[in-house]
Amino acid sequence: MSAPFGGGISPVGSLPERALPASGPWYFPRDLQQGVLRNGTRVRRDRHIRAASARMWNYWLGGKDNYAVDRAAGDDFRALFPGIDFAARAGRSFLARAVRHLVVEAGVRQFLDIGTGLPTADNTHEIAQRHAPECRIVYVDNDPLVLAHARALLTGTAEGATDYIHADIRDPETILACAADTLDLDRPVALVLFGILGLIPDEDDPWSLVHRLLGALPPGSYLALFDSPDTDPGLLAARRKQADAGAIPYHSRSPEQIAAYFRDLELLEPGLVPCTRWRPDEPPVDSPADLSTLGGIGRKP
Repeated sequence: MSAPFGGGISPVGSLPERALPASGPWYFPRDLQQGVLRNGTRVRRDRHIRAASARMWNYWLGGKDNYAVDRAAGDDFRALFPGIDFAARAGRSFLARAVRHLVVEAGVRQFLDIGTGLPTADNTHEIAQRHAPECRIVYVDNDPLVLAHARALLTGTAEGATDYIHADIRDPETILACAADTLDLDRPVALVLFGILGLIPDEDDPWSLVHRLLGALPPGSYLALFDSPDTDPGLLAARRKQADAGAIPYHSRSPEQIAAYFRDLELLEPGLVPCTRWRPDEPPVDSPADLSTLGGIGRKP
């Protein structure tokens, strides 16, 4: 789920253009053929006149799927929070370690990754299937920009499976129903929520959404979570400026509020910590990510 700027869906033929609905219908781009979905709609690339948070993240991660307007907005954000590039890369590195642990150490073979964002290096399915080719991954996002790039997320191994659902996390029951086409929900699933819950305002109760998703998964399932707490003044100032410019507000929450997502789960060591300090491959050093990121994994007993 990223700020919905600059993308959309247009019907094939001469019908008027329309925006992609915020919630459904549910498109499965494994049937993409030359940009056309099975229901007859095609992905349209607009002229991008506003910065999009999905492309800004791609810029901070060193990707190429961004435009001058995104880079300018990303630079403005960096001026208020110089650690954004490091924090973005730290979150991505934590994803790699978390997925590797879940596959190699915990034996997980199924992943439900909600809030996917634009594809970049080492996506969830690439990490998982590198260690166990039979892994099955379902990606979920409601950003038309991500839908337009979905094909890159669907190039997994022959032994496993990857799929994409265009959906909103605020409709967990529909997500689960669609995910059941690819995942066996009677077997453990790792629910991956990286940077998505801050986009959900308190009135939509993100804690309830997480627990509804986990409630449908069997014992032995996991929650892998990455979020940004409200502990870095520079990051908060940058996010306020981004929201004032028209982006979807990011709701930074206290560490205690973020920890509440793991209610009733067995939190794996070392707990909910700055993501650079979650089982690092190299000894961690002090970094901007210490204040601006939190990561953890919990197991459903």
